[in-house]
Amino acid sequence: MPTSRREFLTTSLAALVSAAFARPDLARVLPRPGQEPAFTPIRRGVGYFTLRGGTIGYLVNDDGVVVVDTQFPDSAEAFLKGLATRTGGRPVDVLLNTHHHGDHTGGNSAFRGVARRVVAHEKAAEHLRHPPGGAPAPEEQLLPDTTFAESWSADVGDERITARYYGRAHTSGDAVITFERANVVHMGDLMFHRRHPVVDRAAGATIRNWMTVLERTVHDHASDTVYIFGHANTGVPVVGGRAELEHFRDYFEALLTFVEAQVRAGRSRDEILALPGPLPGFEAYGPFGPPNPRGALTCAYEEVVEGLA
Repeated sequence: MPTSRREFLTTSLAALVSAAFARPDLARVLPRPGQEPAFTPIRRGVGYFTLRGGTIGYLVNDDGVVVVDTQFPDSAEAFLKGLATRTGGRPVDVLLNTHHHGDHTGGNSAFRGVARRVVAHEKAAEHLRHPPGGAPAPEEQLLPDTTFAESWSADVGDERITARYYGRAHTSGDAVITFERANVVHMGDLMFHRRHPVVDRAAGATIRNWMTVLERTVHDHASDTVYIFGHANTGVPVVGGRAELEHFRDYFEALLTFVEAQVRAGRSRDEILALPGPLPGFEAYGPFGPPNPRGALTCAYEEVVEGLA
C-alpha cells in the first residue's frame, strides 16, 4: 500500500526524534510543529499531537486510551478525528489537563461524551471554574470530575499513568503527567523550550519555585526519560531530555540574576521592562518583547523587588 504524504512526514519526524536523543546535534534541525495536524509516536503507544496551542499527549494501547490536554475546540476536533483512526472509535478512558489555560483546555468541550473521566489538580479545576483575574469562565466547558492535591495514578492497560503536583510554578495548579512504563512525561507549560515563558502570577505563579519544580521533576525521573513540552520556539523540538529541563531552570536563574543587577544599578521598573533583550547567555530565547503582565521579565522584576523589600 503506498504511503501518504502525511504518514511519511509523521514517520520521518518520529525517526528524527529518536535520532535526536542518540545525537544531540540533530535536535537543532527538528522541525517546529506546523499548522497541519501531526501525530508523532514516541514509544509504547505514547506520542504527541501538534496543531495549534499547547502540545497534546496521548496513549493508545490494546486496553485503553489516555489524552493529556486539548488545545482549542477546532484543533481538538481534528485531534479526535485522527485519534479515532488509531483507536477504532473507542472512548477516551482518561482526559488529563496539565493546567487551566485556554490553549490547553479550550478543546475540553469536544471530549464531552467521549472522555469517561477528566482529571486535573484541584487548583487547576478551581481556575477553570473561576479564572484568575476576573475573566469569564468558558461557556460549555467540560470540567474535571476527578481532582487531586498531590498525586493521582491509574493503570490503563499495561501502562501506569501518574500525575504529580510539585507546587506553584507556571500557575498554582500545574501537573506533571508521567507514563511510567513508557518513561515519557508530559510537562504542559512547565516547559517552554528555548522561548520566554508565560508566568501567570494572577494564578499563583512563582519563578523561584518553578526552578525547584524543574529540579524535582528531573530528580524523580530517569536519565533517559523523554519529556513532551507545552511549547517550543521556532525551529526547535517540543520533546527533549533532562538537559532541556536543566537548561530552562538555568534560564530562570540567569533571568533573576540579570534583573536583580538592574534593580541594584538603580534602574526603574519602566526602564527594566523596556529592555529589549535577549538575555545574555540565552540568546536563543529571543527578545523579551513588549512589557506584559504575564511576561517573564515583568514577573522576574516583581519577584526580585519583593525579595529585596
